[in-house]
Amino acid sequence: MRTFALFIATALAEIVGCYLPYLWLKQGRSAWLLVPATASLALFAWLLTLHETAAGRVYAAYGGVYIGVALLWLWIVDGIRPTAWDVAGVAVALTGMGIIMFQPR
Repeated sequence: MRTFALFIATALAEIVGCYLPYLWLKQGRSAWLLVPATASLALFAWLLTLHETAAGRVYAAYGGVYIGVALLWLWIVDGIRPTAWDVAGVAVALTGMGIIMFQPR
């Protein structure tokens, strides 16, 4: 459970770090948004170092959780409800994440 929570925190830090520059570039918001975006991306990189397994395995498994969190972001922040296909894709991605992270060692 700790691993999954850490993945969620990592995904949120990455999404915020990318969403704020998007607001600046695509929606004409203040360039000052780049300051918290930079901090969020630094937090994202640091959070990745807290995982206890090999970096490549962490990056591969993290992708599955990122997909799920990104679709929640789509729903909560952008106000667009994910489709059944989106949900199926997240289920496949999270299954892959589980296989990678929780394999017998």
